[in-house]
Amino acid sequence: MSPARTLATAARILRQLRHDPRSIALMILVPCVMLFLLRFVFDGSPRTFDSIGASLLGIFPMITMFLVTSIATLRERTSGTLERLLAMPLGKAELIAGYALAFGLVAVVQSLLATGLALWGLGLDITGSAWLLLLVALLDALLGTALGLFVSAFAASEFQAVQFMPAVIFPQLLLCGLFTPRENMQPVLEAISDVLPMSYAVDAMNEVLRNADATGAFVRDILVVAACALLVLGLGAATLRRRTA
Repeated sequence: MSPARTLATAARILRQLRHDPRSIALMILVPCVMLFLLRFVFDGSPRTFDSIGASLLGIFPMITMFLVTSIATLRERTSGTLERLLAMPLGKAELIAGYALAFGLVAVVQSLLATGLALWGLGLDITGSAWLLLLVALLDALLGTALGLFVSAFAASEFQAVQFMPAVIFPQLLLCGLFTPRENMQPVLEAISDVLPMSYAVDAMNEVLRNADATGAFVRDILVVAACALLVLGLGAATLRRRTA
């Protein structure tokens, strides 16, 4: 893998994003707006916001990064840009790493803003460190980026890319333990939730919410989320292939 080619790919993606203010607003501002609305939905019950706000701080960035990444990557596939890039001396790993780096930098900004707003703007009360909360939010956003890169290979249009969200994101949202503890679910659903990365993202957020220090369960959860992101990025690289008419 050539770092120079990877950085060049990332720089190209960032230049394109700079000229797309709607995508920037979706990635950076929408999670903040959703957290703001959530805080005042539970204005009469601040403890409710504390109990679910941390979990949603990880879920909202994952959803927005999934949407933007899948659509942006699909545009490159359908426009022939990826076809031309793959004809150059640019490896699949370098290409996918460049995409991940570019969207990962956006995810860092998104996570910083959302975490800062939740903690210091909206008064989210957590027992653990703000840095641990930020780490989980960032890993969740990177996981959303990886999933978006992967599913873009299976969509023929932007509309189809959006349709993948109910198939990929919504089941995880229902089974991640946000609405009810996973151990209270029907055994089959609990077993399914045990292999879904969002479940571990929510568990990690809950560990930060309840514990002052990083626990063994927290370390396990973030390692699972990071491993899932790397695995999906690898699968995304495998879907990159030269298409001929």
